[in-house]
Order: sequence, then structure tokens, then C-alpha cells
Amino acid sequence: MDMNQYLSMFIDESNDHLQSLNENMLELENNPEDLGIVQVIFRSAHTLKGMAATMGFEDLSSLTHQMENVLDLVRNEKLKMQDFIFDTLFQSLDALQAMVQDITQGGDGKADVSSIVASLQAIVRGDASPAGQGAGAQASAASGAASAAAIQLDEYQFSVLEQSIAEGHKVMHISVAVREDCQLKAARAYLVFDLLERYGEIVKSFPSVQEIEQEQFDRSFSLYYITQKEAAELQSMIINLSEIDSAEVMLLDHETLGQLSSGKKETASAAAVAEPAASEAAKPEASKAAKPENGKSGGRPAGGANAPSRTIRVDIDRLDVLMNLLSELLIDRSRLEQLAHEVKRTDLTETVEHMSRVGSDLQNIVLKLRMVPIDTVFNRFPRMVRDLAKSLDKKIDLIIVGAETELDRTVIDEIGDPLVHLLRNAVDHGVESLAERIAAGKPETGTVNLRAFHSGNHVFIEIEDDGHGIDRDKVLAKALKNGVVSEAEAATMSDEQIYMLLFAPGFSTAEVISDISGRGVGLDVVKSKIESLSGVVSVESKLGKGTKFSVQLPLTLSIISAMLLKVGSEKYAIPLSSIVETGLIKRDQIRKVHGYTMIPYRDTHIPLMSLAQLFDVRDFDEQSEEESEIVVVRKGERLAALTVEDFIGQNEIVIKNLGKYLPSIQGVAGATILGDGQVALIVDPNAFIK
Repeated sequence: MDMNQYLSMFIDESNDHLQSLNENMLELENNPEDLGIVQVIFRSAHTLKGMAATMGFEDLSSLTHQMENVLDLVRNEKLKMQDFIFDTLFQSLDALQAMVQDITQGGDGKADVSSIVASLQAIVRGDASPAGQGAGAQASAASGAASAAAIQLDEYQFSVLEQSIAEGHKVMHISVAVREDCQLKAARAYLVFDLLERYGEIVKSFPSVQEIEQEQFDRSFSLYYITQKEAAELQSMIINLSEIDSAEVMLLDHETLGQLSSGKKETASAAAVAEPAASEAAKPEASKAAKPENGKSGGRPAGGANAPSRTIRVDIDRLDVLMNLLSELLIDRSRLEQLAHEVKRTDLTETVEHMSRVGSDLQNIVLKLRMVPIDTVFNRFPRMVRDLAKSLDKKIDLIIVGAETELDRTVIDEIGDPLVHLLRNAVDHGVESLAERIAAGKPETGTVNLRAFHSGNHVFIEIEDDGHGIDRDKVLAKALKNGVVSEAEAATMSDEQIYMLLFAPGFSTAEVISDISGRGVGLDVVKSKIESLSGVVSVESKLGKGTKFSVQLPLTLSIISAMLLKVGSEKYAIPLSSIVETGLIKRDQIRKVHGYTMIPYRDTHIPLMSLAQLFDVRDFDEQSEEESEIVVVRKGERLAALTVEDFIGQNEIVIKNLGKYLPSIQGVAGATILGDGQVALIVDPNAFIK
């Protein structure tokens, strides 16, 4: 395996861990006392740090380590989570995300995170509280010139110290502080380490040796040390070094080592200045396992052997190649079916029928391989809504339903940005301010529902808020003022048609355009993107109650079921998902209404269009026929009928785009190759229904 493959694995797994960190941080913000969630967060951060260090991304590893220091205090109940700590940790996650993104784009993952690191270190020291209080109860205490630091011992390190005491060696906890005016802190720390390593062994230091070398510490550092020297002699030797302000050495026995490593405050010795954090190794395993990991992480195993993985990562390009090969196979299958029908040989027909069944099964498997849970898009929204609500001083609950719903990867890749626009609109302009909600008799906390579900060959995504809704009169007045509609058109428009005016380019009802959104800002982009995915967007709203945006998308954009039809010498395909039904219409049933050609359908009238006229097919004229074949197509709630010459039949077709050399043609979604080698255009009915 080459480094590129290692890098690809690192990027994928880093994104997974960052997503997990974001999700669990949001969960912890709702349940700040749940130490089970803190444990999950700590493990994710620790794994990410190790991966980054292994790959040589020092900035990423260093920042994650600083986060670990804060989380370590929290999980050992030496620090209580507060709003400013959450904000700092979220800033850290944003910085880590930016670094990983830089690595993804070929960069070295370096970033200036000094201000975030300083904030995290201040939290660990206990001097970052908004109230300005020293957090002696929250972080490690400080005494004299040397501040105490929390040293996390693992099981191996703790056993080494215990065994050394049992064998008659002297085990010490040493705290050293350099002078305030010291210009080369790292150099002075090196002299201390060099001195101590001549007479014994350093087991663990806080901060780490790497951080000390990079001067990532304030004035003091501490360490566990094994030696045969006397404590007073060592203290004298350290203080005699240049620019050392103080050195305090505490000799440990089994009892004091246990007290330190279990987080108890040491009062037995006047020389004790440090209060190391609780060591997991010193805690009984049963007590660690007794704490349930609640919330979102509750379903994860707390320990024990992991179940063997039943998934593999597959490069997207390989799936695309597989889909292209399958497309060619389906075209050849259609050709073989036609040849077998012409030759009429039983053995050939049977073989082709078997090949068709196997091809259909293969097609289903490949399509399922390309299906991705929409959760891969949804999972970034809770954090986004949280940050938006905080910046707008609103309280908002985002409720996600149906995140397991699957969509084709090509759709997943494109749908994220439109949903971001719709969610930002719901948060900014949909949900009222706290004062407005209270005045309207609503709960202070607004609700935004994000739902996804399957229906037929489509996936529906709904974004619904319980805000003040859309004022149709205000929208209509703005549309008239901007010349989007005329007075005559406005008089006949339904509420739904008026709401759809929000999708006109540049249309907004916001009095002041914020840097987040006004209802309508960017909605023209949303509509264009969704329609480019062969989807439809619609709006429902009740003034004072809320608004719902509904997005309808096809399950896949690669292979679809379509009705093949003939118009003159041309053949066309219409996606079955757009067809309501087919039928016949007599010439005398066609009416002209306000300049439009209409036909009766059920209890209403719908527009009638000629496919021959739309695409200028000159060798077919339905005017000479007494009755015409029609296909009724749907766009949202609107219906229309298209006249055709004849129906060929239903078939699975492979969508091919028209290529960059052909301009986009209205009403044509692409093309497909039929069994006889002829090219048939795929009709996009959405283009003809206004």
C-alpha cells in the first residue's frame, strides 16, 4: 500500500471522527453532566490525535492534544462544562475540519491556531472563566511559584511506579517553575530534564516533552521520576540551574501515589504543590464500566471485543467505472433482445432471457452500491443550526427524521447546498425572535423539522418550521413592485403560485438583507439546482403557523424506467416517474381557452401540447388524425398532456448526457441508446409545465 492510500484512509477516518465529535459535542451541550458522552468524545479525540501524529500532521495532532487536556479534566470531574468551554471546543473542531480539508486538497494541514490553543490552555489552568475566578475546584491547583498540572498515568506507567517503590527505588513527583523574565523556557526545561536523566528515569511529564520543546507551556511543568537520589539533594541541584525560580520535590510511597493518581488532594506534605488527574489505571474496571454512555452514543458498545467489520471503503471513481460498464452491458442486452426476437431461435431466446434476468439483478445490485444514506448530508446540519441560532439569539430545536433514507450518490453530492439554503432561511427568517414568539403565545424554543422519506421512485425531503409563515399579500406586493408579475396575472394566482414567486431570481421579502439570509435569498439557486437533478420544489405556508418546503428527487440519475414512444421518424423516452397515465383524445374534445389548448381530464381541464411541434418533427401531423395518443405528465401538483404518434413500450434506459459540445436544449434531459443502435432523446416534462 502506498502513502496515497494511507492518506486517503486518514482523510476518510478523520472526517468520520470529526463528525462524531460534532454530534457528541451537541449531545453533551444538551446533557452537560453526562460523563459517558465525554468518554466517547475523549476517545474520538485521542484516536484522531494518534492518526495525525502518525501521518506527520503536527499542528492537527497538537491542537487535538490541547482539547484532550480539557476533556480529561471534565471526565475526571475536575472541570464543569460551561458555555464558553463549549464555544472554544467547537472553534477547535472548526479549525481541525479546516486542516483536514486543506490536507484533502493537497496541502500540509498547517494553520495558525495559537489563539485557540491559548484559550484551551487557559481553561486547563482555570483562569478562563468569564467571571474571572480562579477555578481551583475546576482545574489543578496552583501553589507558590510552581503551578500544579494534571498528569494522566496509564496502567503501564502506574504499575512501573508501584513496582519501583516495592523494589526500594525512590519515586518522586517534581514541580519546576522557570522565572517570569526567562526568554528561553524550552532551553531551561531541557537543562532540568538533562540533569534528572543523569540520576534516574522520567516516567511521565506534563506538559508532554514535545510540548515543552515547542515552549507550549506557561512557566511550570511537572513529572514523575524514579531515582536513588535524596529529594532535598535533587531540589538543590535543580534550583541551582540558571533561571529556575522554584523546584518542589515530593517523595511518594504506595499511599501517596495512590492518592495522587486517584485525584485526591495531597495535604500530608508541605512540599506537595500538584494535584495530578485521576488515572484510569488506578480505578477499578467495574466502576468505569458502570457508567452508561447515554444519549446518541448509547447504542455503542462500552467495551469488550468489537464486532468484525462488514463494510469496506470503495473509491467513488471505481463505482463510476462500474456504472459505465453496466450501462454498456444494458445497451448490448437490449440489442440482443431485439436480434433474438428477429431470429426466432428458441435456444437463443432462452439464453437472452436468462441474460436479461441476470442483467436486471446485476443492475439492482450496482444501483444499491451507489445508494448512500442521506445522513451523510444531514449530519452537518445540527451543528450549523446550533451556530446560527446562537448568532441570532434564538432557541431552536432541529428534529431530523428519516436520515437513513437512501439516495444515489450523484444526487447526494448535489443536494447539500440547496438544503443549506432552505435551513438557513427557516432559522433566520422563518422562526421568530424570542420576543415575537412570546408575544404570539408560542414556546420560546422554535422547531425546525427536517424529514426524508421514500415514495414510489422518489425521495421527498421536507423542511418545516413553526415560525410566522409567509405573508402572501406582502410577497405579491413585492412581486408587483419588482415587475415579476402583472396586475392581471396577480388577480388569478393561487396561494401556492404566489409562494413560488419566492424562487424568482433575487426576490426577497426581507426588509434588511442579513449575512445569513432573508426568505428568498438564494432560493432561485435552490430551484435551479433541484430542477437540474430532475427534482421539484414546492411551498406550503400558513400565516402565524409556519412554512414547509418540500423537495421531490428521483432515487437515481443513471438508470431509469421510461416509456418509449414514436413521433414520426423520431423516438423519445419519458421517465415513468413523470407519467400519470396514457390514453386517447378525440379531436372534437380539444378546446381553446384564453389562447391555450386544453382538454378535459377528470373533473378539470389540463393543457395539451404536441411533441411533434415542440421538437419540430416534420414527418408527423396529428391534425389529420381523428384521435391522438396522449401521455399525461405531472410536475408537482400540475398536469399536462403530450400528443404522440404511438407507444413502443416500457424499458430500462441508461441516461447519457448530451456532452459539452451541445448546448442545453429545453425539454431534453439527455439521451439513451436503444437496442437497434438508434439514439432516443429523453424528454424532461418539467420544462413544458409552467
